[in-house]
Amino acid sequence: MQMGYIRVSSKDQNEERQVRKMLDLGIEERMIFIDKQSSKDFDRPSYQTMKRFIREGDLIYIDALDRLGRDYDGIIREWKEITRELNADIIVLENRALFDSRKFKSMGDMGKLMEDQFLSLLSFVAEQERKKIRQRQAEGKAVAKANGKRLGRPQLNLNTISEQQKKVLQDNYKRWKTQEITGVQFMKLLNLKKNTFYKILKEFENTQSTTVEAS
Repeated sequence: MQMGYIRVSSKDQNEERQVRKMLDLGIEERMIFIDKQSSKDFDRPSYQTMKRFIREGDLIYIDALDRLGRDYDGIIREWKEITRELNADIIVLENRALFDSRKFKSMGDMGKLMEDQFLSLLSFVAEQERKKIRQRQAEGKAVAKANGKRLGRPQLNLNTISEQQKKVLQDNYKRWKTQEITGVQFMKLLNLKKNTFYKILKEFENTQSTTVEAS
């Protein structure tokens, strides 16, 4: 049986490019396993589910070695478990000329030695890249903090919501106050989450009070 394993680093990243590759290889959609999380370890739900499905003779496709992981020891351990204990095979599409475990198996003990050497080299490269990414992120945060920039997503408030949202707020505020619409309905109209919704409403009410006092 053919399987495909896909990993992207976060929910914001798109896995469609990898999915299309797997489908083009003739892999059934139900046998494509997707994780949306970092490569810090192998405790990923879809990856662990895939491993429970693997049987002797199965073929697992991965787009690139760093999609499997970036941990040097972990990559080697997982690769050997799948190819030598579960007796399945792995093909890394990005380097399939080198990383097709079927080729190494056909070469006997010499193939195992060559496979170990190639795997160690590329696993090391993958781990070093992960360390570089973490270092760049840390340096970027340090620079931003030194420059007084706020990290994370910008906080929404009455001044930063869109003009369309401000219009919806003005047009429907009285409807909400008179219970013509519920808070949940008002939130949906504004496309805001609960905490942000009530924060902005409070700001809006304060501006209204200020306007009345000024008049």
